[in-house]
Amino acid sequence: VMCCCGPCAMYRRSALALLLDQYEAQFFRGRPSDFGEDRHLTILMLKAGFRTEYVPDAIAATVVPDSLGPYLRQQLRWARSTFRDTFLALRLLPELDSYLTLDVIGQNLGPLLLALSSLAALAQLVIGGSVPWWTGLTIAAMTVVRCSVAAV
Repeated sequence: VMCCCGPCAMYRRSALALLLDQYEAQFFRGRPSDFGEDRHLTILMLKAGFRTEYVPDAIAATVVPDSLGPYLRQQLRWARSTFRDTFLALRLLPELDSYLTLDVIGQNLGPLLLALSSLAALAQLVIGGSVPWWTGLTIAAMTVVRCSVAAV
């Protein structure tokens, strides 16, 4: 998996000890970073040659947002960490299995396509007074890319 979620993750102490300095010294755009630590640690583990695995019968408890504001802030933090750590993960793609490669591409290509199609549609609406047909097609393509990860 590309992200061993915080409350569910378990690591070998020896593996964690090897990466602790890199993990504690997270920087993003020249500043110390304190978001997305679970995704960052997972990618450091993969980069070091360790395997990450999903255990379907694992049980964990965690605190989740119970209203819209905190939920949206959580999703924004997760999106930022996904995009930030994608730059680390891109170098790993040739070494990952095909599912993880598809997951990295799906997590990033879909939102990028949505943003580009929305901006292009807005520009077309302002300039030409209508929204082009390909906006719907692009959004559908984004959905297919994202859903294909779950389907596989």
